[in-house]
Amino acid sequence: MLKGRCLCGKVRYEIDGALGPVVMCHCSMCRRASGSAFASNASVEARAFRIVSGEKSVKAFKSSNDGFRTFCKKCGSPLYGGSKSFPYVVRVRLGSLEDSGGAHPAAHIWHGSKSEWFQITDQLNRYEQEPPTDLLMPGARAKSGNKKKKKH
Repeated sequence: MLKGRCLCGKVRYEIDGALGPVVMCHCSMCRRASGSAFASNASVEARAFRIVSGEKSVKAFKSSNDGFRTFCKKCGSPLYGGSKSFPYVVRVRLGSLEDSGGAHPAAHIWHGSKSEWFQITDQLNRYEQEPPTDLLMPGARAKSGNKKKKKH
């Protein structure tokens, strides 16, 4: 079981399952939401994710027509996100995890909009824009009938 929490500890969550592929998203929304060069995210099945304390402190922000991002309204820590198109998947912010369960980065996405002040020095796959849906939402094609995810 994986555990995570916000900076102040008010919100705590657990994941009964493995993380999907870890991606570093360089889109402008993720840069602004994280306050950094990119956001590190991994998908998990929604049924495996649960808030165990502080649910009233979780605030959701509608970041696009399809998607939302959550954060602790006390300390501001980004926690997870999701979309209406893929309600069975939660995108966890890796910085909020206590342990990643051995997960390792798989790719950089939206590389075409990365900040000019950050240099990528690893050899991970890079996607100029939207990566294959299965990288973000494993099993999504089978569950959604090949729907495309909205672009940032």
